[in-house]
Parts: sequence; structure tokens; C-alpha cells
Amino acid sequence: MHIAPQDSIAEQRLPAQSPGVDIGAGAGCAAPPAAGLAFAVLAVVQATLIFTITLISIPLPDIARELGLSPADLVLIQTAYGLPYSGLLLFGGRLADRYGGRRLFTAGLALFGLASAAAAFAPTFEALVAVRFGQGVGAALTAPAALAVLRAVFPEPSRFSRAMATWGGVSVLGAAVGTVTSGAITTWVSWRWMFAAPVLVAALALTVTRNLLPAGSDGPSRARPGLDPAGAVLATLGISLASYGLIVSEDRPWGSATVLIPLTVGALMLGVFLALERRVRHPLLPPGFVRTPHRIVGLAGVLLAAAGIGLVTVLLALYLQQIRSWSPLATAGAFLPFTATLIATNRAAAVLVGRFGAGRVTIAGLVIGAVGLALLAGLDRDTSFVLGLLPGLILLPAGTSLVFSGSAVLTTADVPGHQAGLAGGVMNTAMELGPTVGLAALMAVAATQTDMVAGYAWAFGAGGAVYLAAALAAAALVRRAPSGGDGQSPG
Repeated sequence: MHIAPQDSIAEQRLPAQSPGVDIGAGAGCAAPPAAGLAFAVLAVVQATLIFTITLISIPLPDIARELGLSPADLVLIQTAYGLPYSGLLLFGGRLADRYGGRRLFTAGLALFGLASAAAAFAPTFEALVAVRFGQGVGAALTAPAALAVLRAVFPEPSRFSRAMATWGGVSVLGAAVGTVTSGAITTWVSWRWMFAAPVLVAALALTVTRNLLPAGSDGPSRARPGLDPAGAVLATLGISLASYGLIVSEDRPWGSATVLIPLTVGALMLGVFLALERRVRHPLLPPGFVRTPHRIVGLAGVLLAAAGIGLVTVLLALYLQQIRSWSPLATAGAFLPFTATLIATNRAAAVLVGRFGAGRVTIAGLVIGAVGLALLAGLDRDTSFVLGLLPGLILLPAGTSLVFSGSAVLTTADVPGHQAGLAGGVMNTAMELGPTVGLAALMAVAATQTDMVAGYAWAFGAGGAVYLAAALAAAALVRRAPSGGDGQSPG
């Protein structure tokens, strides 16, 4: 993306004549209506991949009763989707860049859809875990491929950046809709019907893929990277094991073998992976790719925004159901203003990025999100929903939506077509690690308090402090960022 010499990363703006995200005018690709429809299909698929993570959160007690499960079994059901999803994203991005976005998008979406259909009929705990794992593998192939295809739909860097300003809020919207939908579905019908949504989306998207979507990141053969199998294995196992250790730390002491062993082994594998990447000819993650200031700010913003959303959806769902004795349907209804704010802010965020720049919008979003978390830090056992919770449930999604939009533009700035899958894999990995890392760290803060609700309040307060610190660090980084750009990958 070309940046005028006088502009810093914080001042990057989308072209003035079209400050919004003009998803229907990609130059050099399909006719404008087809480009707009392609964007819509890809966005719905991306939202559905995230939706599928959260759709079992509220009905977990129903699943436990039907299948006779222990709390440890429920943790495994929750992680069976997220672990392969987060662990395989980097390799999925490499496959998309090597073999073409549309080809991998089709394969991954087919696997995701078939596994979702099987999940609806899973007769046992073991079968449900297996098909959730299959969903995660399919999602890890689909998500980076979708971004590679999006890059082909909008080959002009300026139009691609405008598309990314809207794309940034798509994933978090999927998470919020998953929380609301699962509460409604489990009130009236079986939890198994929740899997109908990913099956339907996958089927419809596969139907239109060949005629609507371009081949994606196909390019000259010399631009296609090698597979780096050793790096893929190390990254996948390292991320998955470390994530598992962080997830189980919510229920077990940090010094227990169940937490310490996967965390240690995972961290060691990631360390070996980073060292290996400096020596191989075609690294899975080129060392210089994530070292540019704007990409650091963008990836940190994605991670923190996802962590904030994950923290609120988990802790408030627990608070409302366990402390206030709200029903699943009432709990889902409590997140309606949250979801509505995400939708409204996402529509405005692209215009704001165009007017004020991706860096400034990201920093502003972090500050607004910090205020929202600070308001939620006043939580106690008798907090009023309207006066006590609602202000935070509006400000936090408003801020995180701005962060997602600005960060998506910063993360993908100056990425050439043959690295679009890599950019998608890196950005989605940050998005998936956000709730895992953030929730584990902030639940450790909550555990310092003997009273559960006081612990939740401390976790929200700590989250707000992290957001504010990140805003200050981002302001310093973007101020030091070099101006100019040649449209080439920073890495």
C-alpha cells in the first residue's frame, strides 16, 4: 500500500475520494456486483468459523447431562475445535500461498461442513471430540485461504485495505452472534441444532465458489514457497500444547503437571521453531514479516481485541447464570446490545479508518475499550444491568470493533499477493491466541481474590490497564514507524 512520504503509519488513510470500504469496485477483477458478493460470501464464512468456537459455550451443561460428562470432558470438547484451528493456521496460510486460495478454501470448507454435519449426530463423547477436531482442521485451512481469495478479489492495494477495514470486525461479530444464538437455540430445541448453521453456510458457499471466487493467491511458480514441514510440525504442536496448558490452567494450579508439562514443551517447540525459521530456505514464518512497527501494532491489536471479547463473553455469562441465576435465554439477551454495538461500529469503522488512519483508529479503539473494561471492573453481586453492566457492554465492543478494523489494515499493509495466505494465517493465529492467552492471564488475576465476583472485577480492571498500556505503546511505535512504502512485503 503506497504511503505518501509525509504520512506515518498512524496517519495511513484510505483514498480520500472513497473513505469507506468500497467492496464493489475492485479494479482488475470481477465486475463490481460480483466483487461485492464475493466479499459477502467470504465474510459470512469467516464469521461462521469464529461462531463455531462459541456456539457450545452456553449449552455445555446440556451436553454434559445428555452424554454424562465430567468437567474435564467439557474442557476437551471446548478445546477440540480451537486447538487444531489455532495450531494449523500458519501451515494453512502456507498451503494457500503455494496451491492457491480458492483450491484450499474449497477443501477446507468441505471438511468443515462435513465435520459440522457429523457433530450434530455424534452419539458419544469421543465422537463429538473427534468431529470437533475435524471442524478445527477444516477451519484452519479455510480462514487463511479466504484472505488469499479476498486479496485476489481486490488486487489493488488501496481497495484491498478498504476491504480489510470492514473485514476486521467480521470475526468478532461471529463470536458475539454465536453466544446469542446458542442461548436461544438451547432454550427451545436440542443443542444439536446449533450445528445446522455451519453446515448451511458451508453448503451455500461451496455452491457458489467456482463461479464467484477467483483462484486466489495463484501466482508465478517462483513466488510459491516451499512447505517447510519441520517448521509446520513445530509451530502446530507448539501452539497447540501451549494453548492447552493455558486453557486447563483455569481449573488447575499453574504448578500442576497437567498445566506445566504442555506449557513447557509447547514453549520449547516454539523456541526451536523460531530458531529454525532463520536457517531454512523457505521459512513458514519469515522472521522479518512480523517485525515492522505497523504489523506489530496490528497483531497486538487483534490479539488484545479478541482477548477482551473473550473475557467479557465468558465471565459475564458465568456471572449472570451462576451468581444472578439468569436463564440461558436471558443471558443471551443480555448480549444483544453488545452485538448491536459491534454491528453499528463495524459499519462506521471503515469510514473512520479512511478519514483518520488505521493507526489512530486502533489507538482510539484501545482507549475506548479500556474505559469499557474499567466500568465493568465495578462489578459486584448486586450490580444493576442497565446502570452497572450496560455502559461497559456498549463501550467495550465499540472500542474493540475499531481495534479490529484498524489492526486488520495494519497487519495486511504492503503484503503482496503471493503472501496473502501467510498474512491471513498470522492474523488469525493472533485472533485465536487472544482469548486463550488473555483469559488464562486474567483468570490468574481473578484467582488472587477469595470472592468469585471480586475476582471477576479485578480481571476486568487488569484488562483495562493492559488496553491503556497497549494504546500508549502503539502510539510510540507508530510515531517511530518509517514513512513511505513500496508495496512489497516488509518481510
